[in-house]
Amino acid sequence: MNTKLKDAFNYEIKVAKKLYTKKHFTLCFKHLERAHIIAQKYTIPHTLSHWWMLKVGLKTANKKEIAGQCMRIVASLLFSRLWVPVGNTGGSNVSAIKPMPIPDDLKHILKG
Repeated sequence: MNTKLKDAFNYEIKVAKKLYTKKHFTLCFKHLERAHIIAQKYTIPHTLSHWWMLKVGLKTANKKEIAGQCMRIVASLLFSRLWVPVGNTGGSNVSAIKPMPIPDDLKHILKG
C-alpha cells in the first residue's frame, strides 16, 4: 500500500474509531465503508475494515451485519489479493461481489 493510500485509510479508520467511542455508529460505519473502498486490495487493512464493521454490528445488535461481516472477514483473508469488487463498500447491506461506483473524492487516491 503506497503512502497516499495508507494515509487515507488511516484517516478513515481514525475517524471511525473516534465516532465508535462516542457511539455515533451510523457515521462511524460510513467512514469504515470509505476505509474498505481504499483497502480492498490489501489483505490486512481490508480485513481490519471488516473487523470494525463487525464491532459496529455487535454494538448495534444488527444480526445481519454480524453474520455478513463474519463471512466477509474470512473472504477478505482469502481473496483480497486475488479479486475484489472495485468500489464495494463492504457492508452487509450490499452484495459482497457487486462492484460499485467509487466516490469522487476517493478516485484520485485510488488511481494507479
